[in-house]
Amino acid sequence: MSGQKERIVLDAAFQPQVRTDRDTRRLMLDVIIALIPTVIVAVLQFGVNALFLCLIGAVSAVFWEALYRFLFKKESNIGDLSAVVTGLLLSLTLPASAPWWIPVIGTMFAIVVVKQLYGGIGRNFLNPALAGRAFLLASYATLMATWNIPKALSGTVDGVTMATPLASLYSTEAAGVMPAYFSVGRLFMGYIPGSMGEISALAILIGAGYLIYRNVISWRIPVSFIGAVALITLIFGKKGFGNGEWMLYNLFSGGVLFGACFMATDYATSPVTLKGQLVFGAGCGLLTVLIRYFGGYPEGTTYAILIMNLCTWAIDKGFRRHQFGVTKADIVLQKAQELAEKEARR
Repeated sequence: MSGQKERIVLDAAFQPQVRTDRDTRRLMLDVIIALIPTVIVAVLQFGVNALFLCLIGAVSAVFWEALYRFLFKKESNIGDLSAVVTGLLLSLTLPASAPWWIPVIGTMFAIVVVKQLYGGIGRNFLNPALAGRAFLLASYATLMATWNIPKALSGTVDGVTMATPLASLYSTEAAGVMPAYFSVGRLFMGYIPGSMGEISALAILIGAGYLIYRNVISWRIPVSFIGAVALITLIFGKKGFGNGEWMLYNLFSGGVLFGACFMATDYATSPVTLKGQLVFGAGCGLLTVLIRYFGGYPEGTTYAILIMNLCTWAIDKGFRRHQFGVTKADIVLQKAQELAEKEARR
């Protein structure tokens, strides 16, 4: 991809009269920096294998992208770091117990099938990392649901693996009683089992704050996403839990925060219109809660975002800006004229 095409993301983010030297590489580097706190927590809780999986994911994603573009005689664009971000994000959605080849297969699907076959960066209609995770969930369900006990709970829980807080919340046996070691404070800090990137709300929020400060992402999608989950779970609750407690458990368990801040905000697969971003985020939150409440799978974030990715074009179309100086009356008149011309040609 040429240097001009690499700036397609910026064309959607800045007015044409604004000059900026921020290119795709700089944006992707900011995302990598924002993910560092999450990676650190994962390594502290699950050991060096967490770092190994992240490195394998990043390297394999770059490999698949370079190989595809070489075989199809396309200009190499691995320097923009987008493949590194995809591999890192995919790895952070995995359990720390995953074997090394899992991120290799996941990134192959994410990069080759979801990203490159549709033209490369900016042209994919699904989030590559989440699509790769969905593929792995469908193909290796057992491996993707085996959760290591974090070091913070090593002396509290017997065994090697355990259920996540989200699985406990939506278990049929859960009647308002959660194990004491799954307190809201532990969920916030990251002293829980789960996917490597989702366990620490604090680390995720630090990274999201950095991205918002750097104007890499807008607050609209994360806030509307998280707000929708918070509002719905607060209103409807669950028998045996206090509504506020139930809300906090849902926010800090599973992939809500990680998905809202790092996945749903992907430029290529989220709306560019400001109102559309609010609708998109709220839709992700609504679908997440519906899947959790009524689905057979306790986590709904992955599929909620992928479903809303498919609706992005319609959301942008519904909230697209009209030409400057053109009123609604002008648009109505134009449509009436077009309809009259069609009738006259019949």
